[in-house]
Amino acid sequence: MRSIWTVVFLGLLISYPTFAQQDDVIRTESITESTITTNGRTETTLKSPPASAISPTINTSNSDLCTFGVAGAVQTQILGISTGTQFTDENCERLKNSKTLYDMGMKVAAVSLMCQDKRVFKAMMNAGTPCPYDGMIGDEAKAAWEAEVAQENWDEHNKEMKKLGILDEQDVDTAVAGGGVAGLLALLLLL
Repeated sequence: MRSIWTVVFLGLLISYPTFAQQDDVIRTESITESTITTNGRTETTLKSPPASAISPTINTSNSDLCTFGVAGAVQTQILGISTGTQFTDENCERLKNSKTLYDMGMKVAAVSLMCQDKRVFKAMMNAGTPCPYDGMIGDEAKAAWEAEVAQENWDEHNKEMKKLGILDEQDVDTAVAGGGVAGLLALLLLL
């Protein structure tokens, strides 16, 4: 009897791993064979513009400089160009210099500097306070300015006459000398 129980016992031991693996396990085996053949051609085209042309920065924020900046740039598909420069405002400089002279007590020099502007010159003459002339002010300056204007008009007249062929070089020189003498006499008469 012992041998029967031994056989049963050994049978159970041998079959135990089979029972242990059957706890709700489903095993599926699959074998797939495939062959993939790919033939393709890839082409990438990148279209982008060239780098931008950027105008230079010209800083003229210091108001004491009397300058202003101008800059510009042009960009094409192939080439970009940029440039810049600065310009000086002569009227601004004249105003600043005139104010500086006035602040230093040089009032006649300040007015004389302002008179370099034709508009100021004309306004001063219309106001009856002519611009200073070679150290002269008031009526003396007015007479000197009038004599100079007469001389300039005379010179301009002679140039026109020469262009027209009415006067030759010697006549123009004589006329200029005579105009200078006439202007000096007019100046002396007004004094």
